[in-house]
Amino acid sequence: MDLRYPIGNYEPQPYNEELKQRWLYDIKYLPTDLEIAIQTLDSFQFDTPYREGGWSVKQVVHHVADSHMNAYMRFKLGLTEDNPVIKTYDEKKWAILADIDSIPVNVSVTLLHALHQRWYASLSELSDEQWQRTIFHPEQKKAITLWHLLGMYAWHGKHHVAHITELIERNNWK
Repeated sequence: MDLRYPIGNYEPQPYNEELKQRWLYDIKYLPTDLEIAIQTLDSFQFDTPYREGGWSVKQVVHHVADSHMNAYMRFKLGLTEDNPVIKTYDEKKWAILADIDSIPVNVSVTLLHALHQRWYASLSELSDEQWQRTIFHPEQKKAITLWHLLGMYAWHGKHHVAHITELIERNNWK
């Protein structure tokens, strides 16, 4: 197994109602899934990288909050502007900022619960046409549909929860 991608890479899928509901539930329940994954970890375990050269569990948790705050804004922009150019960020640099070490992970988990409640509410009633709205990613130099973003962020949450749960499993921390 490739420890970087424990659930594989994100594979874009054509729009369909069943998949939409599954991805929306992934968004809705990611904070709970993440909270359950980390609930028994101690400070040593939070400081353990999920793989050699990878982020610590603490960095992963804070990264999910950072990433999903950006994602929420990308969706809002995509719903209210015509193909807006999104702001990119350097996630590796964000992962080593002072707040990552100084703020307990429960702050990011709490943030994720509130954020995902708003995010799910804003997405759950979109029309088929709204899912085809786009944002423009300047690094990828292409327009990306909100449908594609939904799948990518549903995958993203599961991907990082799997980093943590696979680490726990490999180290017999249960």
